[in-house]
Amino acid sequence: MTEIIGSVINLDLMARYGPRFLDGVVVTLQLVAISFLLGGLLAVPVALARLSKSGVLRALAYGYVYFFRGTPLLAQVFLVYYGAGQLRGAFEAVGLWTFFRDAWFCALLTFTLNTAAYQAEIFRGGIQAVPRGQSEAAFALGLPRWVAYVKVVFPQALVTALRPLGNELILMIKASAIVSLITIYDVMGVTRLAFSRSFDFQVYLWAAALYLILVEAVRRLWAAAERRLTRHLKPV
Repeated sequence: MTEIIGSVINLDLMARYGPRFLDGVVVTLQLVAISFLLGGLLAVPVALARLSKSGVLRALAYGYVYFFRGTPLLAQVFLVYYGAGQLRGAFEAVGLWTFFRDAWFCALLTFTLNTAAYQAEIFRGGIQAVPRGQSEAAFALGLPRWVAYVKVVFPQALVTALRPLGNELILMIKASAIVSLITIYDVMGVTRLAFSRSFDFQVYLWAAALYLILVEAVRRLWAAAERRLTRHLKPV
């Protein structure tokens, strides 16, 4: 059995780089999870600005969403990571260079801004999907606007947004591979390192398998959470 496995998997290579791959998985999950949560917090005010009656707020929010959804994520990562170096003097003057000189923080900032744009449009669609009568009834009861949104509109909008948010999370996991280009040792970063030293194409198969496992695990967990959160909507 060992001989069969050894003919398919390079055990020596696995022994050397297996722990590094596990570290890469942790880095990938940290980057995606933190940026997804921070992006969600930023997406709410952006979505509200997109729906605002103020033309200025709508224009600013639209410009933000248009830029981050209309340009490649790779270009955005390079813009922040390499562009920060061009502004080193300004960042040092305000004490931000420690943040921008770290590739991980640059990737985190870029991913947060990028996913916030996508999540803002998801939330906007969810809010618009809530029947207008729901908010009008809340206003008729004398509820302040912010209370009506928090207690009535947002919970219903979130139910509508759950499935698209899950898709966005999965897309982020797959897109996270590009941070390996700015020296971050995520799954793909470790893969590139292992290949550069071993020239064994097998490591890319390992990376593909790891991404498949991550995506499938997130898909199942998200589906379970969605079923639990929407169980009250199912007919008895």
